Amino acid sequence: MKIPMVDVLAGYSGIKDEVETAVRTVMNKGNFILGEEVAGFESEFAALNGSKYAVGVANGTDALRLSIVACGIRPGDEIITTPFTFIATTETISQSGAVPVFADIEPDTYNLDPRSVEKKITSRTRAVIPVHLYGHPADMDALAALAKKRALRVIEDCAQSFTAQYQAAGKEWKFTGAIGDCGAFSFFPAKNLGAFGDGGLVATDDPKIAEELKALRNHGSKVRYLHETEGFNSRLDTIQAAILSVKLKHVLKWTEMRNAVAAKYRAALKDVCAPAVVRSGCRHSFNYYTVRFKSKAARDAAQKHLSDNGIANQIYYPVALHQQPAYGRLGYKKGDLPVCEQAQDEVFSLPMYPELSDEQIRTVTDAVKEAVLIK
Repeated sequence: MKIPMVDVLAGYSGIKDEVETAVRTVMNKGNFILGEEVAGFESEFAALNGSKYAVGVANGTDALRLSIVACGIRPGDEIITTPFTFIATTETISQSGAVPVFADIEPDTYNLDPRSVEKKITSRTRAVIPVHLYGHPADMDALAALAKKRALRVIEDCAQSFTAQYQAAGKEWKFTGAIGDCGAFSFFPAKNLGAFGDGGLVATDDPKIAEELKALRNHGSKVRYLHETEGFNSRLDTIQAAILSVKLKHVLKWTEMRNAVAAKYRAALKDVCAPAVVRSGCRHSFNYYTVRFKSKAARDAAQKHLSDNGIANQIYYPVALHQQPAYGRLGYKKGDLPVCEQAQDEVFSLPMYPELSDEQIRTVTDAVKEAVLIK
């Protein structure tokens, strides 16, 4: 049985009529750039996520890029982040003129380790970008405390974590992206809330940041042909906003379905490898389901066995950013971030999407068990 990493059309039949009606409505209006559906989706997203403002942009990378600029980061400033993420997290830092500084990660959630972050803070540090990797919230209590102590901005990278939740000590549950100064979201088709193309959004509670974002996405202009600053061409397409509004109604249900799949994975694999963890005070969105083996050899053998049997899998991420040629100029060397370096050799991700059947789940987990026995 061939099983893909994600099937973006698996749930489409249930919303097909809604989506096609939404698209036809936009087509009939002919207002394809910042049409009313964009503002409507922004309001709906903010209401669900618990943020005061939401600003749609062209993609998740631009959501980070514009957040960095809107938060007042300047050339030469330092931003501390994780090396265990996709390069979009850091290329936006460098392209803003700032310097990415890598801290190590936690061995179970694979998110930024606040203790490592604290050691990396200098007089030039202006922000921290935690990535809620795979959909598990980072330790926002500790990171927020550090940020408050050192007057740092917190820009959450929520590309994989929409609908994940975090409960700060003694406080109410909050969705990721509604905790720091900004939350940057991606609507890449394989995400928990995926568009039929590219799309992104920034959530914030700060009205000044929200206004700055609206100008930045539109060439730095609040009034047509009047440009207070240089900006970007980064607007969420009206058609994509209309589609996302339809899918937004279903996303919490889909997250519950992802968690159900994850529970079945865990039950089947807990004695075979290290399954994904969910810490107390956290609710996982399971954009990816990542397991860990005792060695690189065991991981590689399991990955090969699944691939040989038509079961898709992926390593997120096989070469950490501090070891990438693009960041050779920063001077990191092997052993500088040992927890991250070990994790990249021992993890890989299994197929994950809401509609995975019990038969598919058994096929995947049986293959993992077989790989361990073969090894």
